Amino acid sequence: MDARSLKKPKLEEPDGDVLDDKEGEALQLLIKHRSAEVHDLKKKVAFYQSELESAEKRLVSAELKLARLRSSSAKASNEMRAGGQTLGNDSNSCRASRPQLVIPALGHSANGALLFRGPSKSGPHLTVEYSRGESSTGLKVSSDPQEMKKKQKKGGGITEQKEHKDLIPSVRTCSSSCIIGFQSGNYISSQHKRKLRSLVLCPTNDQIFATSALDAVVNLWQLQDKGSGALRLGTTDCATPRQRRWPEDLTWHPDGNMLFCVYSADDGDSQVSILDLNVTGKKRVTFLAEKPHAKGIINSIIFIPTVDSCFATGGSDHAVILWQEKDGAWKPKTLHLNQHSSAVMGVAGLLQKNILLSVGSDKRIVGFDLLAGRSEFKHQIECKCMSVLPNPCDFNLFMVQTGAPRVQLRLFDIRLRGTEIHSFGWKQDSSESQSALINQAWSPDGWYLSSGSMDPAIHLFDIRYNGKEPSQTVHAHQKRVFKAIWHQSIPLLTSISSDLSIGFHKVR
Repeated sequence: MDARSLKKPKLEEPDGDVLDDKEGEALQLLIKHRSAEVHDLKKKVAFYQSELESAEKRLVSAELKLARLRSSSAKASNEMRAGGQTLGNDSNSCRASRPQLVIPALGHSANGALLFRGPSKSGPHLTVEYSRGESSTGLKVSSDPQEMKKKQKKGGGITEQKEHKDLIPSVRTCSSSCIIGFQSGNYISSQHKRKLRSLVLCPTNDQIFATSALDAVVNLWQLQDKGSGALRLGTTDCATPRQRRWPEDLTWHPDGNMLFCVYSADDGDSQVSILDLNVTGKKRVTFLAEKPHAKGIINSIIFIPTVDSCFATGGSDHAVILWQEKDGAWKPKTLHLNQHSSAVMGVAGLLQKNILLSVGSDKRIVGFDLLAGRSEFKHQIECKCMSVLPNPCDFNLFMVQTGAPRVQLRLFDIRLRGTEIHSFGWKQDSSESQSALINQAWSPDGWYLSSGSMDPAIHLFDIRYNGKEPSQTVHAHQKRVFKAIWHQSIPLLTSISSDLSIGFHKVR
């Protein structure tokens, strides 16, 4: 047989439109060859994609280990220096301590006014105590969180330290989430005439909470029957004197005896008010004379954990303002005006770190060092930011709410600056628009986030779950849910909604 007759056809595409048998066979072999080639390349792409993801995870893990190692080394060094300086002193007087919480007793005066007292003999209490140093901004801040001294309380009670827990290594490590069982919710009227705006827990007694609404009224509540409902303790008109504006946001004083409200900076109206719960009558609400914000809505107010008698406000004028109590009066100081190029939507102070976080519509996250008086970092993301919330247990972890549908929540490690360690969100059935009024809250153990929604539902997220969707959804209310907060002493979620009701959702 001629050797040429055994030669295989060349794997080339034939010319012309008419194919003979040999050309057809050659084309079939060419297709088979290239199909195998495509299949092999796809396998290689999948392999290297998997290798890339594994390498990225190993990189983040190594960075976290390095950060923890540096933190441990710094802590050990500080403890050695502190030990050398306090040698021979009583050990109980020289132990470094973290901020402590104390639950005060709640009572009433002879005329029926609600009283918020400090430590008493009736139960456990918490106090927040810091050692202070002068910063370059003139604020009295803690010079070293590791060297905060535990001060002796006046009176009885049990002190409890807020301990740091390293939660970040467990983030996004589970393929399934832990489901929380809830009983059927109980609902009461908020007794507001217009849509609710805010819901805040008293920092010294979480059975006390306050609500505000577009009717400019602030209602004070106390839980009843272990969270089955609540009794309204009082109601106060907090509308501004000139334009009758409602509070845009409110927060508790750390002592739990006053509520601070912020408004709008337009038309020369009052910007901050103080509702003193130990005062009755018209003098219960006072408006601060200072008006440091230039224009627009003041979106956020928060007390700073590491600064003595100081709160921060962020507004639509791009400004972050610090307010500090001096000689019985609250004095404002501009922290920064040009770190954001758009409205500042949220501010938050980190526990045991002298850094104030701010987020804005300019898609920027800014960490400002209160000791140095300058920005520590700036991080730009791809969508606008609406709020920021530090984790209550892991002092390095914080959450940012964004305007991206289905990816509304982002987790960050303060040590890794711009590195996002997890993101998740939800799909809204009623609308894809994102509202800055839909707020989040951390569970006391730091593992869960609760969020309201434009839909009548509360979404829960387990940060250990590696999925991006809610770990579970609690259907509640008749209209959109603004916020759902966790209580510290009772297994309970309390929520507010635009249906003008307050919901109580007990954990089984």
